Amino acid sequence: MSDLSQRVLSIQSHVVSGYVGNKSATFPLQLLGFEVDAINSVQFSNHTGYPAGVCGQVLDDTQLQELVDGLNANNINHYSHIINGYIGSKSFLTKLGEVVSHLKSVNPSLIYVCDPVMGDTGPGLYVPQELLPVYQDTILPLADVCLPNQFEAELLTGRKIESEEDALAVMDIIHSKGVSTVILSSTELGSDSHLVGLASHAKDGKKTVVKVLSPKFAAAFVGTGDLFTALSTAWLARTGGDLKLALEKTIGTMQAVLARTMQHAHAAAAAAGLDKPTAAMMELKLIQSKQEIENPPGGSQAEILHSK
Repeated sequence: MSDLSQRVLSIQSHVVSGYVGNKSATFPLQLLGFEVDAINSVQFSNHTGYPAGVCGQVLDDTQLQELVDGLNANNINHYSHIINGYIGSKSFLTKLGEVVSHLKSVNPSLIYVCDPVMGDTGPGLYVPQELLPVYQDTILPLADVCLPNQFEAELLTGRKIESEEDALAVMDIIHSKGVSTVILSSTELGSDSHLVGLASHAKDGKKTVVKVLSPKFAAAFVGTGDLFTALSTAWLARTGGDLKLALEKTIGTMQAVLARTMQHAHAAAAAAGLDKPTAAMMELKLIQSKQEIENPPGGSQAEILHSK
């Protein structure tokens, strides 16, 4: 199966124009050596931050099963990784659990990377509350890697994060569900200038905890979490699970993409005589960042807090 050694099934949202969900994840994963099979949980014209809203379709659990049935029938259901991003309904999330269980039976070494997209500090919950117990009881026990933001980690564990010690305790609770790698993609523990990311790997009695600081941009981006998950998945695979190096590579690319996006957006706004960039101007500049995806710039230093 050497030609399928890095083959990911990515189950996320899709937009015709712009970069969120599968549109944000597919290109970077392909550049980093993955075959990418995408199932679009929704197909929208654009992301929901545009002023005139969105048009499009939502995939349901029956349609998800139909697609997987086709993969099974043709014996093209052997994956090294599964990623999930935004999922908006309980029935679809429950079906996802069944799909992951089935594909793990096809390939027992499959790695399931769960991005439990439920909300964020500020806007709060933006999926139905009924998804939470499905994530807690069905999805987490199947996951090998989980990448919640602080808000989502607090939801999953029922514990607030107000200090680094709280964050470590929350990651331990997620480990206790069976998740070997937990990455808190963003926390509120930083400063006005820096975000703090924390990650923990615990398996076979060994544990490594890593902390990374990344400069904070004075802007709201869309699709960054999906990009972060894709890059983390790729670099964990390419570094043999080296959490420190994988985080440094991921953050290096993220910073380059966001800096290029900001630069382009402000230039486009100025050229159009606008005070601030439009949603379209703020779309991630992924294609233009091909070089930085393949060869992440240095400079992002992660710190090992604990290793034994």
